[in-house]
Formats: sequence, structure tokens, C-alpha cells
Amino acid sequence: MRDPYEVLGVQRNASAATIKSAYRKLAKKHHPDNNKNDPKAAARFAEINTANEIVGDEDKRKQFDRGEIDAEGKPRFQGFPGGGAGGRAGPGGFEYSFRSGAGGGMGGGSFEDILNSMFGNAARGGGGRAGRASPFEFDGGGVGVDLDLSVAMTVSLEESVRGGDKRVRLPTGRELNVKIPPGVAAGQQIRLKGQGETAQGHPPGDLLITISVAPHPFFKVDGNDLRIDLPITLYEAVLGGKVRVPTLGSAVELSIPKNTSSGRTFRLKGKGLSKAGAVGDLYVTTRIILPDGNDAELEALMQTWGDQKPYNPRSDLG
Repeated sequence: MRDPYEVLGVQRNASAATIKSAYRKLAKKHHPDNNKNDPKAAARFAEINTANEIVGDEDKRKQFDRGEIDAEGKPRFQGFPGGGAGGRAGPGGFEYSFRSGAGGGMGGGSFEDILNSMFGNAARGGGGRAGRASPFEFDGGGVGVDLDLSVAMTVSLEESVRGGDKRVRLPTGRELNVKIPPGVAAGQQIRLKGQGETAQGHPPGDLLITISVAPHPFFKVDGNDLRIDLPITLYEAVLGGKVRVPTLGSAVELSIPKNTSSGRTFRLKGKGLSKAGAVGDLYVTTRIILPDGNDAELEALMQTWGDQKPYNPRSDLG
């Protein structure tokens, strides 16, 4: 994956506010729902979300800047392959761990044979294996190999709700089509049997895909509920009217009463998320937005209206 700063189009010293603003603009522009005829839109949207997960998070951004994690948020390998606790890093960048188990071993020989072949006769005191002391001690159960692979996948909020097909790239460079089940939640894992690493004499491992749900450019998730800020005009707030509100399905019309203040919240029942048999609601909060630029007529109207009908909405603040 490309450098996350490059993906978001920001400098490495950009402020958190600048990064957040850049992400929102790009997410809105490249959202798959806004680019239904572009087959590459989903990939760009996923790349933008992954980049934001790195530099949009203060701790992960520091780790990336220090070189501790890569552009996908994975730890960068340091030191001798297989070294450290558990001896996890192995050929090709995959993670291995050794465990004691009944029977078996690695490849066609035991772990003792492998170590002795690595260090040669000098380590063994010369000669064959039989009748000679080995500098290594092992438990009697043999050694097994953990061949499971773990990768992360970011899905959009819509994909987490509706499900669908998505491609995942493995550390080997191989790509797989993955079926995303409807209703998948952040933190859940999808297991693909037999799609992990392989080693002679062992059944193939599994591929474990950990799901994360990308922030949505409009909706905020609150349990089973969704929340959205809805921009309305000054005259819609004063005069009332019907306005279209997006949902995860098709858009619906919401009736705005006369004299609606900014910050008033309306509930659209059953328009939230469905989890564990419970369906949430969509909460719509109005935000009055004035037109861009200066408008002399509007200013004159407000001046006249303010002179004739003054009021103080902050009277309760003392």
C-alpha cells in the first residue's frame, strides 16, 4: 500500500484537523455509492480508509512515523527471523510459532535434526546422531508448526450491513475473493480453512481475517442506532418543509416543522442497524447552514427583523 500521507494528500506534519478534513473530502468523493459505474472506486475507498486508520489515529501515526508499523498497520520485522519470544517471523514475512505436540516435527525430520544440521557437526561433537550427546534439549512431544495466517480487512459500513464480495491480499502477494456475511461487526473474524501457509508433512493452515469497519462520511454508529447531521437552509428552518434524508437503504423524506432550531433531533424508527435480532433507529439532527458569501438583501432583512423583533436565546446563560 502507498504511504498513507500520500493517499490522503497531506504533509507529514499536517495537523489532526487537516487530516480529518482531507479524509472526509476523499471518502465522500470516492465512496462506492457515489461511483457505481467505477469498478475501482471500492479499492480507492478502502485505501483511503486504511490510510486514515493509520495517520488519523494519534498512537498509530506515531508508530508509523517511527517506522514501527507499515502502511497497513502491521508491525515491521526487526531482528533475526524467528528470534525473540515465540520465534514468530519466518520466510516470506509470515508469522510462525512453535508448539509442543504429539508426533510429527518439521518437514521430514525432528526439530533436533534441523538445529543440528544448521550448526553442523561441531555443535554435535562430530559423527552421527546415535550415541552422541546433543547440546540441545527437547521435550518428548515433538514440535509442531503454526501455519495459520492473519490479515486485516476494512469494509465500509454498507458492506458490513449488506455483505458482499471483497478481495484480500495475502502477505505472499496472492489475492482471494472473500464472502462478507451480512451483519458482520468490527472485531469479528472470518476463517478460510486451508488458505494459510503450507509445510511439508503438515496440513495447510487457515487464513484468519479480522474485520474493521471504516468510518462513514455521513453516519455515526451508536450501538444499533445511526446518527446524522442534516444541513437545512434558513428558510426551511423558519417556514418548514420536506427534506430528503439519506439512509443505508433508499433516501426518505422528513417533514421539518416551522420554526425548527438548529440542533433539533428527529428519530426515524427502524432505519438503523440490525444486530442480534434488534433493529436500531436513525437520529437526524438539523444544522442550519447559511449561504456562502455575503448577501446584502439577507443582511438588510435580518437587520430590520432584529430591530423590530429582538430576542435573546442566551438569556438562560446569565
